[in-house]
Parts: sequence; structure tokens; C-alpha cells
Amino acid sequence: MKITEKMKIAFACTIVMMFANNVQAQETTKVEHYDQGFRLGVGVNGGYSVNDPYKLTLGADARLQYDLSKRYSVTVTTGFNNLFVSKVDGADLGFIPAKAGFKAFIWDDQFYVMGEAGAAFAVTNGYNETSLIVAPSIGYATKYIDISLRYEHYSDFPRVNNNGTPGEGVGQVGVRVAYGFKL
Repeated sequence: MKITEKMKIAFACTIVMMFANNVQAQETTKVEHYDQGFRLGVGVNGGYSVNDPYKLTLGADARLQYDLSKRYSVTVTTGFNNLFVSKVDGADLGFIPAKAGFKAFIWDDQFYVMGEAGAAFAVTNGYNETSLIVAPSIGYATKYIDISLRYEHYSDFPRVNNNGTPGEGVGQVGVRVAYGFKL
């Protein structure tokens, strides 16, 4: 893994930890009559891959969220994502992600930080490998709309290093826009 990639991952983790530290420092108050329950969100996401030969990413997903409290939730997300390449660089890579995560609302019960981890199952162009996914994100959610910015890293997918040699580990920066509702 190149130094710049390690720095990007460390930077993303540092930002998540700073927000998580604020979560711990918040005053806890008893919320009366809070209705715990499930929410379902359906979203589209797009982004830019930070590793060659991939360029743009596009996908759709469904996220099931269980609210533990007004501020904390656990999530399960799946869908389909595609990492696009130009024709001269080879074939696109499509995969099905399966992630579990933890979401913490840190400000006004609308701004949140979230961490997810899971597996990406490649399903296109004869590539049938599985990769570990880690994905820290920050976002804004209302009763129906959820917008987030995230970095996703797929540790076992192939890439082309700067010197032209093959390597492993692909990252992307992406935006997710979703519509959500209570079940």
C-alpha cells in the first residue's frame, strides 16, 4: 500500500475519531417516549475512484437501520456498485456490497458520523473475487432525506500502481443521496 493511500485512510479515520470524541462528550438526557424501530433507505451513489485503472463509480443501495436510541443506530447495507474504466484500460468491475455499520448523530439529531465494514462480492466480467470493505462517512439526515459523503476502501480488488505494476486495494470517494422512511 502506498504512503499516500495510508495517509488518506489515516486522515479519514482521524476525522471520524474527532467526531466520535464529540459524541462521547455530549450530555446525555433521557428521551421520553422515543419510538425505537426500523427505517429503510433506498439510495443512489456516485463517486470517483482514487486508483487506476478505475475512474468513476455509480451504484444503488438499500439500507436497513435500527434506531437504538435517538442518537445511535445500527445499519445493514447492500446493493450494486460499478467501478468504471476506459475501454483501453480493461473491463469494469461490478460488485455487490454487504456492510454492517454504526451511526451516531452528533449535532441537532441530523448530522451524523458512520462507520461500516463488510464484504464486496465481484460479479462482472469473469472476476469473482471477494474483498473487505471499510467505509467511514459523514452525513445529514432528515425524516425522509439522507445525504452523505464517504470514503470506501476495497482491500483486495486489483489496481494499477503508479509505476505500472499490478497491485491490490482500491479506494473511492463518493456521495450517497437516499430516501428513507419508517417501517
